[in-house]
Amino acid sequence: MNTTSQPVPARPVWRPNNLINHLLVLILLTPFIVIISIIIARKKQNDIQAILLLTQNNFVTMSIIAILVIFLFTAYLFTLPRAVYLVDFACYKPPEEWEAPFQKSIDHATSCNVREDVLQFHIKLLERSGLGQRTALPEALMRLPPNPNMTNARKEAEQVMFGAIDNLFAATGVKPKDIGIVIVNCSLFNPTPSLSAMIVNKYKLRSNIKSYNLGGMGCSAGVISIDLARNLLQANPNAYALVVTTENITLNKYMGNRKSMLISNVLFRVGGAAMLLSNRRADRHRSKYRLSHVVRTHLGADDNAFRCVYQQEDDGGKRGVSLSKDIMAIAGSALKTNITTLGPLVLPLSEQIQFAATFLRKKLFNTKIKPYIPYFKMAFDHFCIHAGGRAIIDELEKHLQLTPAHVEPSRMTLHRFGNTSSSSIWYELAYAEAKGRIRCGQRIWQIAFGSGFKCNSAVWKSLRNVKPSKDNPWMDCIDNYPVEIVDGIPNYGQYKDEK
Repeated sequence: MNTTSQPVPARPVWRPNNLINHLLVLILLTPFIVIISIIIARKKQNDIQAILLLTQNNFVTMSIIAILVIFLFTAYLFTLPRAVYLVDFACYKPPEEWEAPFQKSIDHATSCNVREDVLQFHIKLLERSGLGQRTALPEALMRLPPNPNMTNARKEAEQVMFGAIDNLFAATGVKPKDIGIVIVNCSLFNPTPSLSAMIVNKYKLRSNIKSYNLGGMGCSAGVISIDLARNLLQANPNAYALVVTTENITLNKYMGNRKSMLISNVLFRVGGAAMLLSNRRADRHRSKYRLSHVVRTHLGADDNAFRCVYQQEDDGGKRGVSLSKDIMAIAGSALKTNITTLGPLVLPLSEQIQFAATFLRKKLFNTKIKPYIPYFKMAFDHFCIHAGGRAIIDELEKHLQLTPAHVEPSRMTLHRFGNTSSSSIWYELAYAEAKGRIRCGQRIWQIAFGSGFKCNSAVWKSLRNVKPSKDNPWMDCIDNYPVEIVDGIPNYGQYKDEK
C-alpha cells in the first residue's frame, strides 16, 4: 500500500456544511434581533429620555445593580475551570545500537526454541506489520540469547524516562524543584519503589510532591494520565505537572508457542514521552497547546471486552499478553461510544443535526439505514491515532472517512518506532511538528485504545505556529518520510540462504 501523500492543509477547506452551519446560527439569532429592533422602534423619543432621566435620579440604585452584576460575573469567572496548557513535550529516541532490523527479530525468535510453524507465523506477522528496519528493542533483548531480568528492566525504564525528561527540562527551562505533580503510566512493569519514585529520587523533587503511578491500563493510559493531571491542576493553582508515559519491554517478551500471544513480540518496541502541563496564565504565551477535552470510554463491564487483551500464562507456564480475535470489533464498539460523547463537544451544529436526525429516524421508524458517521474532518485538523498496528489504523481511516494524509503520522510512527504503546500518540504529534504542519488555532485529536477495554480521546488546540523542538526524534530522518509501506521482509530470501 502506498501511503505517500501531500501534507494536510494548514486551514480547513471551505465546504457546503460550513455554510449550512452559519445559516443555522443566523436563523436562530434572527428572531431575537427582530424583536429587539421592534421594541426600540416603538419607543418614542420622550420614552427614551424618561428612561435616561430615571437612571440619573436613581444613581445609587443603579450603581448597586452595576456592582452586583460585576460581582456575579467575576464570581462566575472564578468558577470556570482553569485552562491547562501543554508547555512542551519530549519523546525518547533510542540509540542506534538498540535498533532491531527484521533479521535480528527472527534470530531472537529462533533463540527462544519455538516450533518451526511458530517461527513461520512470526515471519508472516513481520511481513505485514508495517514496521521498518529501525525500530528498537532494549539492550537485554538484543543479546543472543536474551537476558531479561529485573536489573535490566530497571535500566531500560531509567534510560527511557530520564532521557525524555532531560530533553523536556532542557527545552522548557523549568527546574525540577518547580514540579508539583508527577504522574507515570506503565502497564507491565511496576517495581518497588515505583517508577514515579525513581523520578523523584533522580531529580530530587520536593518532599510535598504529589506523585502517582498508573499500571495495567494499556496503550490508552497516556490519555488517562493527562486526564488525571488536568483534574489535579484544577485543585492546585500555579502548578506544573510532569506526565511520563512509557512501556517496558525487557521482562515482557513472550517465550512460548501460542500464536495469539506472539503478536506483541512483533509489534511492541521501546519508546516513551514526557509532557509538561501548567495551569499558570503566565505560561500561555510560551505553551504549544491548550487542552480542550478529554473523553474516556470503558467497556470493562462486558466479559469479552475485558478479556480481549489479557496477560496470562500459556500451557507451558510462559507468560505473555494474549490478543483476542474479536479485538477489532470491540475496538469499533468502544470507538462508537467514545465519538458519541465527543461529537457534541467538537462538531459544528450542522453535523450534530444530521447525526441526530439519522438516529431518530432509525429509532422511530426502525428503518434499516446505516448510522451517520459525523464528518470529523470539519472538527479537527490533525489526527493522532494510536499506532497499535496496521489493522487499527486501517479500520479508523475507513470508519472515520479519513484520507491517507490524515493517518500519515500514525503509519509513519508505526514504521519508524513501532508500537510504543501509550506514547505512540506523542511520536505522531512530534511527526506533525517536524513536518511544520501545526498552525495557530488548529485542533488535534489524539485517540488511543487499551486493555480493559478502553478508548480514550484528548483534544488540543494549538496556541501558535509550532516549530519542532531541537530534540524532536524525527529530525534526523523527517526528510525521508512519508515512505511507501510494502509487505515483505527486505533481503530475507538471501538472509535465509545464508543461514
